[in-house]
Amino acid sequence: METTVLRQPTSFRLRTDLIEKLKQNAAKANRTLNNYVESVLLDVVYHEPNDDTKSAIEEALSGNNRNKIYSDVKEMVNEILNEKE
Repeated sequence: METTVLRQPTSFRLRTDLIEKLKQNAAKANRTLNNYVESVLLDVVYHEPNDDTKSAIEEALSGNNRNKIYSDVKEMVNEILNEKE
């Protein structure tokens, strides 16, 4: 059973620095620019997070996060060091 994926030529106007970065990433992956961009887009469009990740996202967005939020790193480090004593 052979499956054919139809492709349609499309044109986009992108920033030149973005195109250069995409070309570099494609070269590092030993892939064509077209193949690399298509795979990145497929990942973005079809990637579905697992249930644990979805729950964590919902918790973070709800504001019901039980974890303390620190205003700076020093405050966090001081609390950690004080807990150990």
